[in-house]
Amino acid sequence: MLPQLDSGAISALRTAAAGARAIAAGKIAPLVVLAICGSMLGTLPRSGAQTTRARSARAPRPSAPVVRARSWQRLSDRELLDVRLCDLKLTLLGTELEARTARLYGELAARGLLFRPHVWLSTEWFSPDGVPGFAIPFYLAHERLTELEQRQMHEVEGGTPRSCMQLMRHEAAHALDNAYVLHQRADWREVFGHFESDYPAHYQPKPYSKRYVRHLELWYAQSHPAEDFAETFAVWLDPSSRWRRRYQGWPALAKLEYVSALMRDITGKKPTKRARTQVEPSPSWG
Repeated sequence: MLPQLDSGAISALRTAAAGARAIAAGKIAPLVVLAICGSMLGTLPRSGAQTTRARSARAPRPSAPVVRARSWQRLSDRELLDVRLCDLKLTLLGTELEARTARLYGELAARGLLFRPHVWLSTEWFSPDGVPGFAIPFYLAHERLTELEQRQMHEVEGGTPRSCMQLMRHEAAHALDNAYVLHQRADWREVFGHFESDYPAHYQPKPYSKRYVRHLELWYAQSHPAEDFAETFAVWLDPSSRWRRRYQGWPALAKLEYVSALMRDITGKKPTKRARTQVEPSPSWG
C-alpha cells in the first residue's frame, strides 16, 4: 500500500529531493532546524506546501552572545546551534548559490523569457503567494551549515548541485506564475485545474500514472494543480531533460507542450508583478 502523505510531507517535498522523505503512514512530518535571530537551537515542523500562508508567530528566544564574523565556523555543533542567525553574516554573494542563480537566469534567457526571479535566504524553500521570487534555505549558504543540517536532519534539501537546480527550477515556476498571474488564464485551468483548490491534508499518489511528469520525489506533481504546473515547467526548463523523447506517448506530454506554447506567448514580455518582496528573509529576524 502506498503511504499517505500529510501536509507536512508535502512541504518537505517542496524543500528537497532526498531519500529521507519517504515518510510512512502516520508519521509526523520532518523537522527543520529553526534559525531565528535569537539562536538556532530548536526544531519546528515545516510549513505548508507552496507558500508562507498562515505562519504562526514565533515565541521569543533567549539572547545569545554575539560572535565575531566567521569565527562560528570553528564552533562545535552544539555551540553553533546557540549562535544567532544575524551573527552568521550570511549572504548569497560569492557562494555556489549565486552561481546556480546565474545558471537559472541563463536557462530562462535561453528560452527567451525576460523574467528573473529574485532570491533570498530564509528557513526553507518557498515562493510566497503573489511574490515573483523565492527563498532558499540559509544552510545552503555555507558548507559548515550544510554539514550541520546533514547531521541534525540526516538530509540536506538541495544539498547537491542537481537537487538544488531541480528545486530552483521548481520554485522559479511558482515565482513566474506569480509574476504573470498565469493561473488565472482559462487555458491554464483547463490543463492543470483550479489553483485555488486547497492543498490536501493527505494524498495518495499513483506511481505509474503517465498523466504527470516525474521530477521531485514522491510524485509531487500529483499533489496540487500549482505543483503540477511547477513540476511541468521545471522539466520543460531543464536543458538536459529531453522531455519530448522521454514523455513520448504519455498524457503528460500534452502538458509540456502547453507550457512550451504558454512560454512562447510571454516571450519578450515584462512581468505584471515586479516587486522584489522578501518574506521572512534571514537577516531580519530578531
